[in-house]
Amino acid sequence: MADRPTKIVVDLSKPKGQRETVVELTDEEIAEREVRAAEAEAQRIADEEAQAAQEAAKTAAHEKLAALGLTPEEIAAITK
Repeated sequence: MADRPTKIVVDLSKPKGQRETVVELTDEEIAEREVRAAEAEAQRIADEEAQAAQEAAKTAAHEKLAALGLTPEEIAAITK
């Protein structure tokens, strides 16, 4: 049997050394963690895709400027 994930519950009304209690997560909390992990992964992938699209657009813009006859120095000067 695999160990269930746990959480630490802190009760500041208790004296030091007795404040922390380790509690296993409920099935609902485990399901919520899995949903949030999936959402975070989807967001990470979307962010990477957006970054890649932005880099592709930047590269295309530089290529178009170069096709117009601008030098790399001129392109750098106007794109900063």
